[in-house]
Amino acid sequence: MNKVSNFALILGFALLVTACKSRINSPTKNTSAAADNLLETRYKMLLAYRVDSMSMPRSMNIKTNEIKKVPSRDWTSGFFAGNLWQLYRLTGNSEYKKQAEKWTPFSKKESVNRNSHDVGFKVYCAYGEALKVENKQEYKDVIIKGAETLCTRFDAKVGAIRSWDFNKEIWDYPVIIDNMMNLELLFEATKLSGNKKYQDIAIQHANTTLKNQFRNDNSCYHVIDYNPTTGALRKKTTLQGYNDHSVWARGQGWAVYGFTMSYRYTKDPAYLKQAEATAKFFMTDKNLPEDGIPYWDFRDPAIPNSARDVSAATVMASALYELYGYTKNNSYLAFADKIIATLHSDKYILDPKINAPFIFDHSTGNWPKHDEIDEPIIYADYYFLEALLRRK
Repeated sequence: MNKVSNFALILGFALLVTACKSRINSPTKNTSAAADNLLETRYKMLLAYRVDSMSMPRSMNIKTNEIKKVPSRDWTSGFFAGNLWQLYRLTGNSEYKKQAEKWTPFSKKESVNRNSHDVGFKVYCAYGEALKVENKQEYKDVIIKGAETLCTRFDAKVGAIRSWDFNKEIWDYPVIIDNMMNLELLFEATKLSGNKKYQDIAIQHANTTLKNQFRNDNSCYHVIDYNPTTGALRKKTTLQGYNDHSVWARGQGWAVYGFTMSYRYTKDPAYLKQAEATAKFFMTDKNLPEDGIPYWDFRDPAIPNSARDVSAATVMASALYELYGYTKNNSYLAFADKIIATLHSDKYILDPKINAPFIFDHSTGNWPKHDEIDEPIIYADYYFLEALLRRK
């Protein structure tokens, strides 16, 4: 029995099945073993996807079966190579490693792209995963170069790394909660190079986010806008949430993951405290479905007839496994296990008849723009695979 088909034994818990709305409404008929087979089928479709430097798979329109492909400058471009590296670690199948080695170099040029705050997503999700498998200097060099590039977007007066350069008529200096995820690139660059500059900037960004990004109930805003001249806070708003005061689900995942990760490197108890507080908010919110897969925004007035977001759930599951490691709080372990068990069913695993390099259906990308709604998205798969590795 290989590592993938041993999935249920590794996790060691029963399959959780709960009815829900949208397209997630049919009875689950498959056994745990059948779900294992579904996952294996989906994994192999990632292996079969043809290498094309201009065609990193990002998402799929489930109605037309059209795969959305993106160039390296897209913030999601590093995830597919990362998925292949993680599948190699999960299965031991060297074919995943061979494919990962082909896809990873396409992210290299993003290590010098100063026009994006998502250097971490693009570079570290590919090269960081590669480095976990092969201790190559070239991988380290790309990570360090990427960190150097990301530092150019830091402003000491604001105390944070600038996010977007667009919509300058709306924001002066926007900082989004997603940016917490890019700090891992900086922390790792300090470990690899010995240069404290990268970690110092990561800590300043985390501290500014900690001070301004959270509400009294420990949910977080998506966007905080600053005055770049004075460093003063201008406004608290959103781009991807329902409205400025709503609770964008994936943003909560970014927050818990980002501050748990920052605690890993710094052992700052304030980071751990915030990660736990926001995790509690997520886990106990009245609008969270019983199966643990959130609606795309906790305050969408259309709930329960609202789109789910598997990607928010997988980000949270991966974060909670790490958070459990630091706290030994069994509620984090149980909740992450519930998410993984829920996903281990044909309600969420993409239909095996669909030939596409994705594992799960039912993620939501950008609801306000009506983009990638209730469909497969690459980063949901990435954080699911990472969660499995952390659970092992």
